[in-house]
Amino acid sequence: MEYSAIIHDMDKRFCYAIDKDLFVIRVQVKKDDMKEVILHYEDKYIPMESKDTRMTLPMKKVAVSQFHDYYEAQLQMNLICLRYFFEFTDMQGEKVYYGNYEFDKECITNRDRMFDCPQNLREEEMFEVPQWAANKVVYQIFPSRFASTQPVDKKLWYKAPITPMDDLHGNLRGIIEHLDYIKDLGIDVVYLTPIFKSNSCHKYDTIDYYQVDPSFGTTEDLKELVQKSHERGMKVVLDAVYNHTGREFFAFQDILEKGEKSKYLDWYFIDELPLKDEWGEIPNFKCFGYYGGMPKLNLKNPEVEKYITDVACYWIKECDIDGWRLDVGDEISHFFWKNFRKAIKAVKKDMLIIGEIWHYAGDFLEGDEWDTVMNYPFYLNLIDLLADEKINVSQFVQNLGYLKGRLNKKCYPLMWNLIDSHDTARFLHLCNDNKKKQHLAAAFQLLLPGMPMVYYGDEYAMPGANDPDCRRGMYWDEEYQDKEMYNWYKKLMQVRKTHACIVEGELIETMANDEEDTIVLIRKSGEETLAMIFNCGSSTKEFDEYAQKYDLLTDSVFDGKVEGFGASVIVLE
Repeated sequence: MEYSAIIHDMDKRFCYAIDKDLFVIRVQVKKDDMKEVILHYEDKYIPMESKDTRMTLPMKKVAVSQFHDYYEAQLQMNLICLRYFFEFTDMQGEKVYYGNYEFDKECITNRDRMFDCPQNLREEEMFEVPQWAANKVVYQIFPSRFASTQPVDKKLWYKAPITPMDDLHGNLRGIIEHLDYIKDLGIDVVYLTPIFKSNSCHKYDTIDYYQVDPSFGTTEDLKELVQKSHERGMKVVLDAVYNHTGREFFAFQDILEKGEKSKYLDWYFIDELPLKDEWGEIPNFKCFGYYGGMPKLNLKNPEVEKYITDVACYWIKECDIDGWRLDVGDEISHFFWKNFRKAIKAVKKDMLIIGEIWHYAGDFLEGDEWDTVMNYPFYLNLIDLLADEKINVSQFVQNLGYLKGRLNKKCYPLMWNLIDSHDTARFLHLCNDNKKKQHLAAAFQLLLPGMPMVYYGDEYAMPGANDPDCRRGMYWDEEYQDKEMYNWYKKLMQVRKTHACIVEGELIETMANDEEDTIVLIRKSGEETLAMIFNCGSSTKEFDEYAQKYDLLTDSVFDGKVEGFGASVIVLE
């Protein structure tokens, strides 16, 4: 038994409430080390001579990563404080007990040697997420390139490669006119990259947080977009660029004009005056990515914190938006985000808060800051598996298992699973235009739990290299559209929505076959049991054990064969 691999902390990461009187307790152990894990628990305050409150509960293995297994138990309780410990039996039959960070060969009877869980405290800390968001499908739109209400020459609209200077005149009304298209595709949430006043096409260098950029429209247009989305059962999420501003933002302009006499000096991180921003040199003030056009805000300053928080609350009140996606969220302090969450949830309790972070984000996802994140680990693992073919299928499953094993159960169905975005090359480009690989990536994206985030145009197999070329004009003309890819995306979304088992069912078996390059996931929910098959190799594979069952993706009897880079969803019961 590998004692050093056993990890449990008596905090809200490993022991937390998911409902009133319903708790999850987790423990991490070495992979394939344990034959059995049992949770022992009892009431801290009721004396044994008064009542024997001791209980045991077998723990389930809920996730597997490259080096660890994650075990979990759910228990009902209604008391003041729980005391608990673990009983481990390894593959060789060795048994050990673990409580209060100490190992013992004998069963623990002294409550002071057990772990501790105060019920009220944990329930007060409970991770409350918007119920509407779990497993919903998101559609990301880059407004300046999605749709325009004024005529744009086709040579410009479909220019490739495209540059940041190309003005395609995309606007909010163009999006409004295509809401039926978005809804018909199967989308639940529309996410717009920044729409507030800026001189760039990407709008990540804000000039005025209180004004919709005139090229996009007006506040009334935004209100109409939100209202008409709501009428169609869709939510609207906006981009919150609070890490930095544009140079033309009033506070930075004041510093440029007045220097040491500016009252906004403490709104930014300035090393010295006058400000220097020479091409090829690091500016003498902090900014996003050393780019002087995006000076970094000092959100430790109470004035700045209030200004930005007021902005976030204003647009919720003014336009009834449903979420904020936080740009460069991991470069802003936990202190700010804790206060930010309290402020906007007070305005609208079911607002969704999504952080942009490109790695595991456990410290932001403990229930008092963000609700979820853009799931770039999902993206990176799909790149490794399909585009670069650097990892095998078992490594892919294990790498995703790391997230599942460590994230709060309420957060996991809200993870924004993406295969590309406005910040990356299109998945199709990364796969050297292999559309079959994008087929399979879309299947992974849309057939796994979480909130799949579809980047506009992926449904038509839009190409595009790294930023800015990934931000081309949307394929509205049929001559450019890949209808077969569109039908595939639409079918995946339809099956996802009509068979809740796909994302909500219990995962009862995972089979990753490295020799065959295949993954089979068996999920069960109520009376329905489904097998999701992913063929990650280029040749056709046979699954005779499922032949003559019904395949939901083809709406036909399954012949037992899955083509290279193909997927099937088989009804077992």
